[in-house]
Amino acid sequence: MATTKRDYYEVLGVSRDASADDIKRAFRKLAMKYHPDRNPGDKSAEQSFKEINEAYDVLKDEQKRAAYDQYGHAAFEGGGGRGPGGAGFDFTSFSDIFDDLFGEFMGSGGRGGRGNANRGSDLRYNLEITLEDCYRGKSAKIRVPTSIACEACDGSGAEGAAQPVACPTCKGHGKVRAQQGFFTIERSCPTCGGVGRVIEKPCKVCGGAGRVHKEKTLTVDIPPGVDEGNRIRLAGEGEAGLRGGPSGDLYVFLSVKPHRLFRREGQHLHCRVPISMTTAALGGHVDVPTLDGSHARVTIPEGTQTGKQFRLRGKGMPSLQQSGFGAGFGDLYIQVMVETPVKLNKRQRELLEEFAQLENDDSSPESSGFFAKVKEMLAGKGE
Repeated sequence: MATTKRDYYEVLGVSRDASADDIKRAFRKLAMKYHPDRNPGDKSAEQSFKEINEAYDVLKDEQKRAAYDQYGHAAFEGGGGRGPGGAGFDFTSFSDIFDDLFGEFMGSGGRGGRGNANRGSDLRYNLEITLEDCYRGKSAKIRVPTSIACEACDGSGAEGAAQPVACPTCKGHGKVRAQQGFFTIERSCPTCGGVGRVIEKPCKVCGGAGRVHKEKTLTVDIPPGVDEGNRIRLAGEGEAGLRGGPSGDLYVFLSVKPHRLFRREGQHLHCRVPISMTTAALGGHVDVPTLDGSHARVTIPEGTQTGKQFRLRGKGMPSLQQSGFGAGFGDLYIQVMVETPVKLNKRQRELLEEFAQLENDDSSPESSGFFAKVKEMLAGKGE
């Protein structure tokens, strides 16, 4: 007795206007739930898994989905049973499903695995620089231990002029198929590592790898405005590829040494500058250094208190996004700290004692105001 097929949208539990991402998420969730490995011996789960795969194979493809939306299951009837309604699975379509479901967990990154099988690894280099380097930029020489193409075989891995031949295991495809339960799984060939070729007479220098270990010297151009944690990519300067494959990339990660005077916040710089008690009281000037190698004069008004900030526009860090010097600079913030005098001589002490006798509420308004509030609070408790 023939059974009526369920609507594919109903099988995946999505609406007919669902997006491709919604359909993929629904498929993954159901495929994980009904996968045979999670339900050993459960024929019902196996049938549900087949039904889910069949629905997804149609709805993930724009052309198949359009045909299904217009004609329903009739769009795939006939044709020798090779469509979604036929007996068993077409290998190509199930391989697509397997890649979508497990590719990101297996680290294959989808298709194109064979083309990247012999690509060299990316490398990381940690480089410490100064705040002055961040301000001006610099060109740095670094020595990187890595693998480079073998000169003896020109990176091919084969001795002399010999050429690699097709792998006898995978017949040059780079992948082999294995039957597991009711479906077939495709994986990288263990003999050639997914390259599809093997070397009959390996190079004696590199052992057939096509690369040898060596330290090389590189130049890294550091632009003005870089900050802690920024990275610079040197394309093709990573590990050499296997048997003539493309080289990986080198990533230079920057760390910045703490500065003796300045603290950085984005494009802005902060500096704490001590001033004498007399300068704070009477006013004056202080000269502060800047990262461009010059000095800036800051005017201190009389009566300046500890913590007062002064802003020097354009004396901060350059913007990494701006090209050319002189554009897109942050500011330098000077915070003054009033220093209490120590190790007073006899005359200095006499002068301060005389000043203390002449001091009144007007000369120390903050202190006077604070203690006035304290008296009011104590008086309130007494009442």
